[in-house]
Amino acid sequence: MTSNTNPATAGEAVQSRFATLTFEKEVAVPLSVLWQVWTAPAARAVWSAPSPSVTVEFLEADTRVGGREVSLCKVAGAPDMRCECGWLDLVPEERSVNYEVVSSASVTRSAALVTADLSGTDERSRLVVTVQISSLGEDMADGYREGFGAGLDNLAGAARRTMVLQRVIRAPRALVWDTWMNPQTLPQWWGPEGYSCRTTRIDLRSGGEWVFDMIGPDGTVFPNHHRYTEVRSGERIGYALLWGENGPKHADAWASFEDEGEATKVTLGMVFSTEAEFQNAKGFGAVELGQQTLGKLERFALSR
Repeated sequence: MTSNTNPATAGEAVQSRFATLTFEKEVAVPLSVLWQVWTAPAARAVWSAPSPSVTVEFLEADTRVGGREVSLCKVAGAPDMRCECGWLDLVPEERSVNYEVVSSASVTRSAALVTADLSGTDERSRLVVTVQISSLGEDMADGYREGFGAGLDNLAGAARRTMVLQRVIRAPRALVWDTWMNPQTLPQWWGPEGYSCRTTRIDLRSGGEWVFDMIGPDGTVFPNHHRYTEVRSGERIGYALLWGENGPKHADAWASFEDEGEATKVTLGMVFSTEAEFQNAKGFGAVELGQQTLGKLERFALSR
């Protein structure tokens, strides 16, 4: 039996289906911040769209080994692209590995293995991402090159305006979660030392909101509005911070809760809308005030 296929042409076709791309990004932020921006669903939603003409809608987000993330990439006039990401390995502040399957109109277009290696110090961090692609139809390498390149540029910008606060609270995770996600207790401890809360509405569910005033020690009133975009019971919440009821958004935030022995590690992250807002927040002591807030959470949880 003979074949009319040119061996050289066949070899080129096979080679075009497979590609390995490497991306590197250095950012002047602590490694803990870069890890959170890379993995936290609320942060990924901020930077993942490669350009303003693209909208990314997250349908699922479960960042743990065995969990998956499903999103739709939308461009006006074009079919939605569906991306499914499954987490295979997560070593905090060191490494992540995930598979990625891209489809459109129910047709799988590519599959990839994505490995991210992180390193750094308290001042500067480095992210190296290796993408091994198998294109199942047309060659997808250029699309990955463009999408990951622009996405990681966005990630670097988001990281520079991200604040991450962490505290290990000497109480079980279920108790810490209930202290935070309980409409009766949350207003009693939220805010720095000397601040109190006056609630207008509170509904601590995905799609819910908390409209309230924070009142400073000198009586100054700070209107607030939290809109909850995700509530994963016992594990994570995501929410938008607005300046007053239905006011402009100034940050996308998340809080995660992890067991650490018999204690609970709480991570509170915020991606500010602009670097100017981030710098203003740092300038008036947002890190110190945020740590005071987490300290009040611990004291209230331990008193229950």
